[in-house]
Amino acid sequence: MKILAVDEKRCTGCRLCELVCSVRHEGAADPARARIRIVKWEEEGVYLPMACRQCEDAPCAAVCPVNAVGRDPELGRVTTDHDLCIGCRACVSACPFGVLGFHEDRGKTFRCDLCHGDPTCVKFCETQALRYEEGDRVVDGRRRAAAARFRQAVA
Repeated sequence: MKILAVDEKRCTGCRLCELVCSVRHEGAADPARARIRIVKWEEEGVYLPMACRQCEDAPCAAVCPVNAVGRDPELGRVTTDHDLCIGCRACVSACPFGVLGFHEDRGKTFRCDLCHGDPTCVKFCETQALRYEEGDRVVDGRRRAAAARFRQAVA
């Protein structure tokens, strides 16, 4: 399964990903309606792109009273069936990452849908802080990096 991988060390906080996301999904540059958000950690001096993490055991799906949240079998992503969604926002409250949004005018939630397998934010991220790649590859890369840091620390 492919995921939206984030390298916070490369993120400059330009917020272009928020703009292109909102244009693609909403037809207007409105970062408040983007499916991705840039969070700045002041103490660390780091910008962190945040989007739906596509949790394996998605808490948002577990709390949905009408089963509107589920997994798309084709791409393996978490989706919301807006025909079923009643706008209760239980999924928004349950998300441990705080990355789900709510359309006040539509009365429906929204989340990153990975642009149906072709994320626009990845295409426009000049620093390559965002990548769309196999989840196993991301995990393996992080394990190798952690092992290298450990070897360097004990050397």
